Amino acid sequence: MRVIGIDPGLRNLGWGVIDMEGSRLSHVANGICHGAGGTLAERLLALHGQLTDIVEKYAPGAAAVEQTFVNKDGAGTLKLGQARGIALLVPAQFGLDVGEYAPNTVKKTVVGVGHAGKEQVAHMVRVQLPGVELAGADAADALAIAICHAHHGAARALKEKVRA
Repeated sequence: MRVIGIDPGLRNLGWGVIDMEGSRLSHVANGICHGAGGTLAERLLALHGQLTDIVEKYAPGAAAVEQTFVNKDGAGTLKLGQARGIALLVPAQFGLDVGEYAPNTVKKTVVGVGHAGKEQVAHMVRVQLPGVELAGADAADALAIAICHAHHGAARALKEKVRA
């Protein structure tokens, strides 16, 4: 199963693609989509175009997106939610199932601690995907989201198979 993880952001939208064969994970690619300057609509359009190209190129079979962390800045949270909408829309346009995970769930799955820092997440991504060259912190987070989905999504699929 090929999984794309997406870390939504209006300026920097991280993405990471991994392959899962049984319990073995391997790195395929990672990077960062940049919201071009200009209006909000232009930035969202730029993110949509870049992410569409990535999904077309790497053809994942599943997607995972980090849930929005709500902070005190309502306007900032709303803008992040719009970028998250792009992160959900693009995989859906390709007919992919999209898993959604809270930031603490991703960190607990990858690091073992729900309140790990970005450096710890990047370190554990490197441990779990030997030889990976990270395009940046947002790409590391996206790979962590993909790893989280590989673990949780595979377990969910197994449960559904058992029920059928």
